[in-house]
Amino acid sequence: MTITLENVGIAVRDIEATVAFFTDLGLVVVGRDTISGEWADTAVGLDGNHAKIAVLTTPDGRGQIELFEYLHPDAIETEPTRPNEIGMHRIAFSVDNLDAALEVAAKHGCHPLRGVATYGDAYRLTYLRGPSGILVMLAEDLKKA
Repeated sequence: MTITLENVGIAVRDIEATVAFFTDLGLVVVGRDTISGEWADTAVGLDGNHAKIAVLTTPDGRGQIELFEYLHPDAIETEPTRPNEIGMHRIAFSVDNLDAALEVAAKHGCHPLRGVATYGDAYRLTYLRGPSGILVMLAEDLKKA
């Protein structure tokens, strides 16, 4: 059996703001749609499922995220997860310039949770809250610098 990771799906409060955040960081929109109908109800497991979606990819084409803004049923607000809570809670990106990436994030009101850490002589990295409370890890490989 062969298995391939296609994308990571994230439900968001405002798809336009979230797309703007990730495209400003360098991701590229590869598709947008509005989905609904019996096939969507069956696939997702929600009756009356109706959502705006956007698929974004990293410039190298190796990673994708799929964003959903639910129109029906109503989206359920939850508290943003903390790094130590069980379950999926962050998306990680390698960047070639962490300071530049943080400047982009700041334009969207997104700042490191605590600061920027250096892991040995290997990485500079940080967690920040993106749109809809998404935890985003940004890491710069110091060995490539």
